[in-house]
Amino acid sequence: MVLIKEYRVLLPVSVEEYQVGQLYSVAEASKNETGGGEGIEVLKNEPYEMEGERGKYTHKIYHLKSKVPAYVKMIAPEGALVFHEKAWNAYPYCRTIVTNEYMKDDFMIKIETWHKPDMGTLENVHNLDEQTWGTVEVVPIDIANNEEVATSDYKKEEDPTIFHSAKTGRGPLGPEWKNEMKEDCPHMCAYKLVTVKFRWWGLQTKVENFIHRQEKRIFTNFHRQLFCWIDKWVGLTMEDIRRMEEETQKELEEVLVAIVVPWNYFIWLFQFFDRLCGFNVISGQ
Repeated sequence: MVLIKEYRVLLPVSVEEYQVGQLYSVAEASKNETGGGEGIEVLKNEPYEMEGERGKYTHKIYHLKSKVPAYVKMIAPEGALVFHEKAWNAYPYCRTIVTNEYMKDDFMIKIETWHKPDMGTLENVHNLDEQTWGTVEVVPIDIANNEEVATSDYKKEEDPTIFHSAKTGRGPLGPEWKNEMKEDCPHMCAYKLVTVKFRWWGLQTKVENFIHRQEKRIFTNFHRQLFCWIDKWVGLTMEDIRRMEEETQKELEEVLVAIVVPWNYFIWLFQFFDRLCGFNVISGQ
């Protein structure tokens, strides 16, 4: 059994703008999350073509040992602190799969995203079979709803209800921003289908729900950042992005991490599992 949810993130940007904004924002956000890329091993970063799908394939390994206390390293089973991320970026479609060496086939996070130029009204955009689609919970994410943001995550400079773009004139976003958008205002929706599997008797439901809460948190915070950083990236072309990659290739290979798996995400997961088991090794209690 797996737990599947589809998160729909509506944004006042076009599909073409989002491609540049996402690459720019992922790089900036990942620098902050990874502390400069410590513990990230890039195995593959290359073009791919598969079943008519063409894009960039990356395979990264996250070594969590560099991010946890020494006593956790001693207690953790072999492979428990090693996560693999495989990503296929064929924009406007993207797919990312995260696995763990210790849990093997009993753990997986799969995120499939379609970016569409609509208001988030398409049903079953991922073409699931009828039975599977019937089990999927659709979760809308409103980047202008501050009630969905934890107090510890809130940043005034990343608040779409306050931000106004000097370059595009977009923002601030009010409570009815989706209905008040001008007809000529660019817009798009990211349809993120998240499949979570954590096969462990007695823990499966709790951990899968925990992971989904973190996914929603990450999606919300990232897309608020993306919109509020629009004046930094709007007007850049894909050629500009590629030039940035070439100029800082080594650094970007370490920090250009998919937004689903920042370091804190792995630490939260390990800490949650730790507490459920009653070990409390991370807190030391």
